[in-house]
Amino acid sequence: MAPQICIFEDDHFTQFLPLVHFRPVYALRCGIFSLKEKILRAYPSANITIQCRKSLALCIKFRKPQFAVNEIPATECLFINGRVLADQNLAKKISLMAKQDIVYVFHDQVIAARVSGTNLERVRKNLLSPFSLSTFDGLPRIEIDIETVSYPWDLIQKNGTQIVKDFESIIKKAGKKQSHIRGKVHSGVHLLGKKNIIIENGAVIGPGSVIDAKAGPVYIGKNVKVFPQSTIIGPACILDGSSVKVGAQIYENTTIGPVCKVGGEIEGSIIHSYSNKQHAGFLGHSYLGSWVNLGAGTNNSDLKNNYSKVKVQVGTEQIDTGLSFVGLIMGDHSKSAISTTFNTGTVVGVCCNIFGVGFPPKYIPSFSWCGAREPFIVYNIEKAINLARLVMARRNIGLIDIEADLFREVFNSTVEERRRNGMKD
Repeated sequence: MAPQICIFEDDHFTQFLPLVHFRPVYALRCGIFSLKEKILRAYPSANITIQCRKSLALCIKFRKPQFAVNEIPATECLFINGRVLADQNLAKKISLMAKQDIVYVFHDQVIAARVSGTNLERVRKNLLSPFSLSTFDGLPRIEIDIETVSYPWDLIQKNGTQIVKDFESIIKKAGKKQSHIRGKVHSGVHLLGKKNIIIENGAVIGPGSVIDAKAGPVYIGKNVKVFPQSTIIGPACILDGSSVKVGAQIYENTTIGPVCKVGGEIEGSIIHSYSNKQHAGFLGHSYLGSWVNLGAGTNNSDLKNNYSKVKVQVGTEQIDTGLSFVGLIMGDHSKSAISTTFNTGTVVGVCCNIFGVGFPPKYIPSFSWCGAREPFIVYNIEKAINLARLVMARRNIGLIDIEADLFREVFNSTVEERRRNGMKD
């Protein structure tokens, strides 16, 4: 029988809000793959189950029916924290073949735990809530140095390195003899550093485009369309079904997709599935969730004029990132109007509509309509759901009732953050 792994969320998930209102932490992307996909690749022979917050469980079961959710169908299990940045060495450091129950920790964070018997029965009782060190009380501990992420800007900062590692794992699995250029490359395209470029089946690279992989690999997924005169500089990846518009400038350390439409100038950013930045404007060192749309001419700052370290609001705290470059963090289903400008380290919640001249506030609560010089207005939850349903239907994806209920639950859970900003629901 194949060994059992459960990928779990821990109590640090709140540090990734608003990006994880509609998804577990391990569904976030860093590099070519999501955090969950990296773990799956590290343990290809294991049976995988996933643990998540109770509010997400029904939606995940519907969208990901191949996974058991909040269930452990085995008598022993290796639990792995979904914030781990797994590589091919993870299975060597944390073996599936461990014989005793044990907790692997790093700086008082649970990295992984091998649990069986009565200990597993105790853990099963906590599957509907995020895990913590206390979940595995009583088990022996061993300190282990494993790379993890703790905030959204960790994903952004580490993205380029992770693209390189993920690209190498794809090449290793495919084998050296297989051709890496499988899509259509029109005449007049310049492929620089060709051995570091993968173009998957169905992709089309338009004439006059430049794919520059001299300083890092470039991965082009299936059915991607790169319009003419575009430039992509690695490390970068454009994932399945995405479009890169005419003359786009995609700089290093950028991940786009799947199924996104992008244009203008993008650098060091992650754009999650089904989001659009189709027009001119700069996006740098940012993370956009799903179903986001940036209007034409939207720009963000990712570097302060005095070159000081960027602080970002997480919940009620101002966190010093220790970084000089941090851009925009925007939750799912949020939108900006044409010519919107965002300041360095701005956080925008889910289901927001941002418009107006000048910089909006650096923290915008979920379900807000916000002009740069106007007071916040609460976005009616039923109108937000109806708009999401309309937008998703344009991509032939239906918003089902349990997902609409999740919208309402997120709306209710974010009441206090709106009140702190003077809004009344």
